[in-house]
Amino acid sequence: MSTHSGLHAVDAAIDLALAEKRIVGAVVLIAQDGKIIGHRVAGLADRERGIAMREDAVFRLASLTKPIVTAAALRLAERGAIALSDPVTRFLPTFRPALPSGETPTITLRQLMTHTAGLAYGFMQPPDGPYHRAGVSDGMDQPGLTMADELARIVRAGLAYPPGERWAYSVAMDVLGAVLETVEGRGLEAIVAEHVTGPLRLASMGFDLKPAQHELLVACYADGRPEPVRIPHEGSRVHFPDGLPLYAGLAGIHLVPARLSDRASFRSAGAGMVGNAADMLTFVEAIRTGGAPILSGDSVDAMLTVQTGTLPIVNRGPGWAFGFGGALLVDPAAAQTPQSPGTFGWGGVWGHAWFIDPVRRLSVVSLSNTALEGMMGRYVRDLRDAVYAELR
Repeated sequence: MSTHSGLHAVDAAIDLALAEKRIVGAVVLIAQDGKIIGHRVAGLADRERGIAMREDAVFRLASLTKPIVTAAALRLAERGAIALSDPVTRFLPTFRPALPSGETPTITLRQLMTHTAGLAYGFMQPPDGPYHRAGVSDGMDQPGLTMADELARIVRAGLAYPPGERWAYSVAMDVLGAVLETVEGRGLEAIVAEHVTGPLRLASMGFDLKPAQHELLVACYADGRPEPVRIPHEGSRVHFPDGLPLYAGLAGIHLVPARLSDRASFRSAGAGMVGNAADMLTFVEAIRTGGAPILSGDSVDAMLTVQTGTLPIVNRGPGWAFGFGGALLVDPAAAQTPQSPGTFGWGGVWGHAWFIDPVRRLSVVSLSNTALEGMMGRYVRDLRDAVYAELR
């Protein structure tokens, strides 16, 4: 299926990315004042099998999982089951990663939710970094790794900095997921279903692929020339060769599509969900419009309020801060973006980007099957600029 969005500039940005073979396929939804003003299904869901992208295509959501689990955590805080000031050790007594000095400082749930907990991601470290030596998973590799083993490895790797001292993208959300499972005495799938995906009727979303979704799941590709390279699926530990280069001098990220089908894998609160574009739009629209029926207005206000002061958000660059579940735009000029101050959004490494612009009453979701272009490449910037060109 291929459609036109009804927005000429948006179509042109998507068509160019496809023509230049920077992405393989995408589903893009743009809503203003709660009404769809742009809707595009383009390219291929599976290039090798010649399967066109579908509107209801299912994607591995990667870090689009984070705001969804964040919403579940805030709901538990509303109910008094947790407090954001709680130390992690209240729930996970043995989770005591140490600084190089041997000190084991307190880590709070708030620090987990804002990526200020002293933790890291392997792809944000050099190839011989402590997370690689300890075998810590980024939540998208190592099929079959249990949460108990993951937590033990994070502790063994130690803290990258004293909690609260800086912002660093990290496995903190996976630790938060373990906390939520302990508090509720059940798995993350059930927790998220009760507090977020169930009330919003997000039938496509979850941590496990439903039987009816197998034919809807898109193939996975990585940046390559002259065209994106298919990421191998078969085998329990197949890695994209040498990892994907994310930042110069760092290890790159290993993506293993087969992880999704290994039920022994820990449910990654930072990267583990699947879903379609329509359901993701429903979720971000719920946040944009005040949280009902999943969160109070106060919780949504907290998500959309800077929680990290002036700490640099290195994955976004100048002009951005962090709330709960995503980045917040504080200086459009510094960020070189047409988005309004207060714009809230994030990406997903499998090839996704989303944002809400409260000033323009705008929500944009783009799910692609191409890492990293669909998350942070020219396509994302072109699409963003095209949206705003159409709004003038």
